[in-house]
Amino acid sequence: MAADIIDTVVAFDFGLKRIGVALGNTLLCQARPLKVIAASANDVKFAEVKALLDEWRPARLVVGLPFHPDGAEHDMTLRCRRFANQLHGRFNLPVVLVDERYSSAVIASKRGAVIDAVAASIILQQYFDDHAQSN
Repeated sequence: MAADIIDTVVAFDFGLKRIGVALGNTLLCQARPLKVIAASANDVKFAEVKALLDEWRPARLVVGLPFHPDGAEHDMTLRCRRFANQLHGRFNLPVVLVDERYSSAVIASKRGAVIDAVAASIILQQYFDDHAQSN
């Protein structure tokens, strides 16, 4: 990636009831909560995702990938991988999976829909931090 190109990045904290969404760019490398998608039907969820992608025109997407503390996968790991594959297939954007097992501890004491967007911003910030160290 050239230094003078600024890319928008959208991140998702996938859940069965809600999907947290966060936004950032590669200039500032700072994530911020954007919204929570709380639709129950899959087609409605993806319609909301499409509207966000149409509005923000990201260069890539980030999806949090949950693991057990020991690194083992579980049911939600598979579901998040499937969600990431669906995003890539539907919107033809690169999707990066980010290990979210420690990010949820930051907000574990809080509950509710707003927290899902905060979780997405923590996942996105982890992505930015990991990629800043690799440059």
